Amino acid sequence: MNTDMVLHLGRSALETALLLSAPVLGVTLLVGVLTAMFQAVTSIKDQTLGMVLKLLAVGVTLLLAGNWMMQVAIKHALTMFQYVAAVGH
Repeated sequence: MNTDMVLHLGRSALETALLLSAPVLGVTLLVGVLTAMFQAVTSIKDQTLGMVLKLLAVGVTLLLAGNWMMQVAIKHALTMFQYVAAVGH
């Protein structure tokens, strides 16, 4: 295994991690901004409102995108195992 292969595997791992975290982070960011705007307009100072809405949004996002996320993670893991098997022989 040369340095190019190691860099490729590292880059692939980082890209997969970014791809898997993007839906949850995007929804959390959107819900956080909308909640902050709603609280600013209505002068509500409750801290738990934003947290509860974010938790609900993350749960719904994981229910909707969980299957796709698991498929991407399994595909990446299988690719890594194939590289390990190729290096072992």
